[in-house]
Amino acid sequence: MNNPYPEVLTFIGQQRAQSALDFSLGMELPGYNVYVMGEAALGRFTLVKDKLTAHSKDRPTPNEWLYVNNYEDHREPIALFMQAGQSKQLADDIDSFIDEVLDTFPAAFDNPGYQRKKKSIDREFNDAYDAAITAVEIAALEQSVALIEENGVVGFAPLINGKQLSDTEFAALEDTLRDEFYEVIEKLEDALIEALIELPRWKRESSEKLRNLKKSTAELATKPLLKALEHKYATHIGVLRYLKDIREEIIDAVLEWLDDDDSDENKEDFDRKGMLTDFFAPNILVEFKEGDAAPVVYEPNPTFGNIFGKIEYATSQGSLITSYRSIQPGALHRANGGYLIMDAEKVMANPQVWDGLKLSLKTHQIKNDLPYQDSSVGSSFTLRPQLIPLDVKIILLGSRELYYTIGEYDEEFAELFRVLADFDYYLASSDKLQYQFITKVTEYCQQTLQCTTTEAAMARLLKFSYRQAEHHNKLSARFADVLELVAEASFYAKQDGQTLIDAHHIDEAIQGKQYRTGQISENMLSDIKEGHTLIATQGQAVGKVNGLTVLHIGDTSFGTPARITATVYAGADGVIDVEREAELGKAIHSKGVMLLTGYLGNKYAQQFSLTLSANIAIEQSYGYIDGDSASLAELCALISAITSLPISQSIALTGSINQHGDVQAIGGVNEKIEGFFKLCKMRGLTGEQGVIIPKSNQVNLVLDDEILAAVEQQRFNIYAVETVDQALSLLMDREAGQMNGQGYPDNSVNALAMARLEEIANIVNGDNDDEDRQESS
Repeated sequence: MNNPYPEVLTFIGQQRAQSALDFSLGMELPGYNVYVMGEAALGRFTLVKDKLTAHSKDRPTPNEWLYVNNYEDHREPIALFMQAGQSKQLADDIDSFIDEVLDTFPAAFDNPGYQRKKKSIDREFNDAYDAAITAVEIAALEQSVALIEENGVVGFAPLINGKQLSDTEFAALEDTLRDEFYEVIEKLEDALIEALIELPRWKRESSEKLRNLKKSTAELATKPLLKALEHKYATHIGVLRYLKDIREEIIDAVLEWLDDDDSDENKEDFDRKGMLTDFFAPNILVEFKEGDAAPVVYEPNPTFGNIFGKIEYATSQGSLITSYRSIQPGALHRANGGYLIMDAEKVMANPQVWDGLKLSLKTHQIKNDLPYQDSSVGSSFTLRPQLIPLDVKIILLGSRELYYTIGEYDEEFAELFRVLADFDYYLASSDKLQYQFITKVTEYCQQTLQCTTTEAAMARLLKFSYRQAEHHNKLSARFADVLELVAEASFYAKQDGQTLIDAHHIDEAIQGKQYRTGQISENMLSDIKEGHTLIATQGQAVGKVNGLTVLHIGDTSFGTPARITATVYAGADGVIDVEREAELGKAIHSKGVMLLTGYLGNKYAQQFSLTLSANIAIEQSYGYIDGDSASLAELCALISAITSLPISQSIALTGSINQHGDVQAIGGVNEKIEGFFKLCKMRGLTGEQGVIIPKSNQVNLVLDDEILAAVEQQRFNIYAVETVDQALSLLMDREAGQMNGQGYPDNSVNALAMARLEEIANIVNGDNDDEDRQESS
């Protein structure tokens, strides 16, 4: 069979949103970021991801970014960019360089030439020392005193006839001779001090010569190793500056970490490779392969650290420490040069994230001062990495309400997110759209579920989509729900041992979900059945009518009837909304009730003052009520109470009204009809039961086959009305009556209503006239 629509099918419908995305992706100027507006399950993420992935292939591969150590100030690491694939190459080259340094040292200090120069320096120091000692020793011998050197300590001892005296012998000498020796030794000690006064300088000069020897040895050994790298990266100024810094710093590192002369007990446990790597190796933030498409990144958890990167800390001797190697990239780093997708609600949940994102977009640099993350670190060592230029297009996925809220409270939002991609709730049905719908479902079944569908099952899925859209001629844009339903249907098909999904499997999936989520609706129906909730489906009653409501709980919605009652009496309080007085009715519901007074005044009280007291209540409702879809039912109950004409309890109704009595469309019409039908079916269908709906809602009817069959067999009725008068005629089985030159026809609903309202006005206003006359008399 030939494909009637041969173009590539990437996504069903949403032309407006697709056009906005194409426009944004084509605009390279700053500020043309996108807010994708729509509810979940409309396929926002799928469409955005597909568009970005396709567009990213035409964009150049972004630069790689890495941080290297700043040897002048370790707190401010230097950012470098490189072409795709070069960062890893550089990191490997530095790693090889470190291995070569480790292979070279400390072996280079065992070189005979180095050892010979070292011994020469040591000998030079020893010669100077020995010469000074020898000169003092000769002077001492000339004065019959011997110079003694033991364990590095120099002393003097007297000589008699060339023989060194012991302490006992020295003590036995005559006092004059002993004093002479004391005097001589004291002078010799002064001479020794004078001779060795240059000793610290000799030691310092010797150490400096030795250090210079080590430095020159290290420089000679490392320079050739770096020469090749400098030649390899000769065209990259940043890398050359980095290698130049390494050339200077590696010498100090060798002397500090790789010199066996400074050995200590822990030398064997010392991780030389780790220390050198942490000090010299680059920290790669993002890397790509040559020819890669621009990145498309989705950040599901947009915290400050996840977007802007973070700095990790380690504990050392009770203090927190970090380095340039501990800088971790964020989503902006990974998406730089491409696209970043985030959920708007999650971004807005943290003001610091939103402020940081705006600042980054305005300055075109990735914000990286992390005061919020580092507040717990206190005064510990923190980093201020060099800023990285930002070139990214941000796509925020969010709801309609959030879009308008942000726009109202944040003036910068419109500057930074100039493109709105608005996703429709519904898609206008056409042969092409239905064909695309069927094609997509078939692909999903074959590729994901390993199943196929019958024509009847596909028709059932289309009906499900129409039902979700609540329209004859529109498919729901929530295509994800269709795929979810067909996936659940495949479960029931596989239970039957089949890979072919039929219509009854779709029905089983729908019923299964209704059963799983239907406990509350069943409980409400049970309460009506047991008489806990008073709803009549037969007979007649004055001032009582069955309204239709729909409840939305979680991801399920269902209709349920509600009794609406009205009472009228002489007074001037007007129409009182009991729900509003009890603070259960919300604004739109209260507005609907207020319109009743306008209708009554316009319809009946042209020749007299509208004066009455009336109460309207939705019986046995204990939760919040909103919406004006009960206003038609409330008006009918009110007119029944005014005229004392009974209303048929077999008919339930829904619809909103305006002040002129036109019946207006409402939402949830299918659920409302089905809710009343279930109750009538439970009690037994009589053929008199039915519902009244606005005529403008006819296009929204996508009902269950069971109800359609009951209507066709005249066991259940659906009436579509345009005016209040039409609804009153159906409910009271009496002509509502049209206004003519003499007023409303006798015994019509409107005539009785006008007469009763005039009577109440006369009662109330007449009493006032009597009081005025009594006061004046």
